[in-house]
Amino acid sequence: MNNHIINEIKSWAKSICIALGVTLVVRTFIFAPYIVEGASMEPTLHNHEKIFVNKLNVTDNFKRGEIVIIKGIDVNYVKRIIALPGDTIEMRKDQLFINGVQFEESYLSKNRKQAEQKGSLLTGDFGPEIVPENNYFVMGDNRLHSMDSRNGLGYIQKETIVGKPEFVFLPFTQIRNIK
Repeated sequence: MNNHIINEIKSWAKSICIALGVTLVVRTFIFAPYIVEGASMEPTLHNHEKIFVNKLNVTDNFKRGEIVIIKGIDVNYVKRIIALPGDTIEMRKDQLFINGVQFEESYLSKNRKQAEQKGSLLTGDFGPEIVPENNYFVMGDNRLHSMDSRNGLGYIQKETIVGKPEFVFLPFTQIRNIK
């Protein structure tokens, strides 16, 4: 082999290594794809949709109503933050109260109508309870079909929050920002 071919092979190998390194860094620390599994966030997110999760936005400044990805033991969960550390949370007759003040959950309107048509409440009564420091209370938007802080996940420690979903990228007909 002549030097030109050897140099060309080295150049390609170097380019491939750099591309793999950049991909690894981006996927590990900045953005990662995630597949929604289950119906717990419908109608906001649907089963098998593919979303991009922003890992850079993981801070101590989570806001009530934000959707987050939570690292579980064997599986990750996508849920909405309902109450922050130190909040007192209570649910009475499908109305959410945080620190004694009624909190409107407009993202539940479709699911609430379906529950009313069935003659049931969307969210069962609970509380009041105080969210411990460094923890969050989360629920899925599809309250009738969601494992969340009410019934299995318990309070979510902030260290287990992986990131915030930014947008749906598959299927192509459903590309949208996530709110």
